Amino acid sequence: MNGAQYSNSIKPKFNAVMLSYILSGAGLAHAMLPGDLEVGMFSSAEVSESLPPDWEPLTFNKIEQHTNYSLEKAGNTVVVKAVSKQSASGLTRAVTVNPAEYPVLKWRWKVDNVLQKGDVTTKDGDDYPARIYITFALDPDRVGYFERLKHKAATAIFGHDVPYRAISYIWGSNSPAGTVVANPYTDRVMMFVVESGDEKVQKWITETRNIYQDYKKAFGEEPAMISGVAIMTDTDNTKESATAWYGDIVFTKE
Repeated sequence: MNGAQYSNSIKPKFNAVMLSYILSGAGLAHAMLPGDLEVGMFSSAEVSESLPPDWEPLTFNKIEQHTNYSLEKAGNTVVVKAVSKQSASGLTRAVTVNPAEYPVLKWRWKVDNVLQKGDVTTKDGDDYPARIYITFALDPDRVGYFERLKHKAATAIFGHDVPYRAISYIWGSNSPAGTVVANPYTDRVMMFVVESGDEKVQKWITETRNIYQDYKKAFGEEPAMISGVAIMTDTDNTKESATAWYGDIVFTKE
């Protein structure tokens, strides 16, 4: 669904239900094959102003300024470039991945600057030069009656099955790397500060995260199936600007 838009009366870009509604959909055709699951093979795309294959825009009705995403050359490979000027939007891809089978997420990213007013504890500071979302489906066998009712209500409102929780890996401003905190808009999204501050700005950084272990740490339970991946660079709260680059995103068994 291209250019999907939603009302943001409670700023839904960080609402797990709203975000995961966008990300619900068909899984990867090769999700059960051995080896790496290449969910964001930007390096195999052509340089252009269009979106990378299989990725869709995530925008919001009441946020008029959108982050610009394009495919550009970085050295010998193609990456996604994100430019945000007091704006917010993302790119999403629906996937179906078993985190017990493919527990590790690997990606590369680079930021040109951090946000001076960024703050993981407040809604006004809830902007990041770079972030990656992983959403998880609801497993009705693992939740109670009232959780199933809330999930059913969300499905009735949004018209699609919606995932249950999300993890967000962020490049923070002032909170130290290793910080784990609930998103200020919803405790269904737990944020992991992977990088922080300006020590590594303008450098390509390769990240490796064990999603399976991170989910258990964040929510205290076994994760259900992964239902989606999103990247987002946003500065609408802080009224600042940021530029980031995203390399290939891969799930692996190692």
